[in-house]
Amino acid sequence: MRERKHVFQNIDWILIALWLILVLFGWINIYASVYNPENFSIFDLSQRYGKQMLWIIAAIALGFMIILIDPKFFNQFSYLIYFLILLILISVLLFGKEVAGSKSWFQIGSFALQPAEFMKFATSLALAHFLSTQEKTLTTLRSKFFATVIIMVPAALVLLQNDTGSALVFTAFILVLYRFGLSGNIFVIGFVAIFLGVLALLLSTVVQKIILIGILLIPAIVIVLMMKKTFRNIAKITGVVVLIVVYIFSVDFAFSKLQPHQQIRIKVLLNMESDPQGAGYNVLQSKIAVGSGGFSGKGFLNGTQTKFDFVPEQSTDFIFCTVGEEWGFVGSFLVVALFTFLLIRLVLAAERQRSLSSKIYGYSVASILFFHFTINLGMVLGLLPVIGIPLPFFSYGGSSLWAFTILLFIFIRQDAERMQLL
Repeated sequence: MRERKHVFQNIDWILIALWLILVLFGWINIYASVYNPENFSIFDLSQRYGKQMLWIIAAIALGFMIILIDPKFFNQFSYLIYFLILLILISVLLFGKEVAGSKSWFQIGSFALQPAEFMKFATSLALAHFLSTQEKTLTTLRSKFFATVIIMVPAALVLLQNDTGSALVFTAFILVLYRFGLSGNIFVIGFVAIFLGVLALLLSTVVQKIILIGILLIPAIVIVLMMKKTFRNIAKITGVVVLIVVYIFSVDFAFSKLQPHQQIRIKVLLNMESDPQGAGYNVLQSKIAVGSGGFSGKGFLNGTQTKFDFVPEQSTDFIFCTVGEEWGFVGSFLVVALFTFLLIRLVLAAERQRSLSSKIYGYSVASILFFHFTINLGMVLGLLPVIGIPLPFFSYGGSSLWAFTILLFIFIRQDAERMQLL
């Protein structure tokens, strides 16, 4: 054990600076996205930008308090934090308020709190603590099972709230599991599943699906002919073929269980339908806004798509539209560069941890932020379906800002303590 120094001695100020720049630039763009000439002051508490200012101040206070806490607290009480927020997730199903079809909010006066946002850091802590206690991390069936349970239980509860976007965020932990021992075959399986799922949706008739299965059987037959014809090998190939057949014919059933607006968004993305005035409206207007910014943008508060409210949810999920329209390619590149730098810094910081728990937690932070960043920009640019998740530190909202701040600052505090370990 080394001599303990001042609590701020080993703080990664670069991570804090990146966080602060993103938060403040996000605030400026929230101001632009909902600008009201009659309430032009950015400090006006009756407007979204005024409320965001209060949440930013609270987030700074949260970050400061987390830095003062002994990092051992987060490891020792990780399971307790996890189960407490799980109970809150269950409570929101019973007593929560429904917003935009999702029963995932607690209404506290004029402020709405979304517990699912806080479940991300709680799951990260629990997963890091569990994996760090396993001798061979994810090489045993037991460790894989319990790691999956830790991730899937909150994801299932969020899905029950009818918040598909937030539930999908938990798939980001696959990157963490891969880093700490999970086979890379999981990505191959995932890619094949997505590819076959899209094909199954595009091929609408039973005859077309049978033809697809027939084409897929050809390599299976070739493999059987080339390999040793043992019972075990033939059973494996047969099992895979049966799974593929069942999967292809179950895609339509699973798709029918989605909400109507989710079905339309996927169909629009796959060009199965054209709905420029309905489900495709957000994305169409978003692409127009981003594209119209050109190289240097139209200028601060001069975005016409923004000024005339053409893009719904522009201060939340579609905040990047404001950046693209008013700041152009230059501003968009800056935001992408800042997030990229933040993610790289997080991975490098995770790798330098002497505590396995801190290393796993660091990768969890990087994976969650990477998922949010990638999916949000994919939504805005029309490359991915609209699933309604915010851009970290940037989008309007107290729940997301506080949750992401807690997520990041716990790791910053853990990282500052690394020099105290031998």
